[in-house]
Amino acid sequence: METFYHYHRTPIGTLLLASDGEYLQLLGFPTGAMKRSYDSGWKKDDEPFKAVIKQLDEYFDCSRQDFDLPLRPKGTEFQRRVWQALQQIPYGETWSYGELARYIGNPNASRAVGAANGINPIPVIIPCHRVIGSNGKLTGFAGGLETKAFLLDLEATRRAPDLDFGL
Repeated sequence: METFYHYHRTPIGTLLLASDGEYLQLLGFPTGAMKRSYDSGWKKDDEPFKAVIKQLDEYFDCSRQDFDLPLRPKGTEFQRRVWQALQQIPYGETWSYGELARYIGNPNASRAVGAANGINPIPVIIPCHRVIGSNGKLTGFAGGLETKAFLLDLEATRRAPDLDFGL
């Protein structure tokens, strides 16, 4: 199966996008622990990424809070469960690794959840940046803590207020 790639400029740097033509499989940071670059057999083509680019741009200009894209991250069944759970963390909110472990029904798996979180192949769209330490502090992030802080600040300052009209 062919893999396509495209580099897209964002406020957090130029991101590598990779797809099989139907599903987004990778969003790579330009620097940090999970720095990614394209493989030599991949084909450069921006066509498979039109919706991804549009939704990323909307996210960064604060007009989108949720992504609606076909995703196919590669990982174990446990990792995919964690990545699916990450998508349940509301925009502008954070969960601890322990909360995430409890959410997936494995309260003693905080470390395993952290490991799966750390190798999330589609960060930002699968919002692993919304997971913090149990003490409320920012912990490791593939794109670097500065990027994680930027994303959390973007979401916190642009989140719609919870309005209670007493209805």
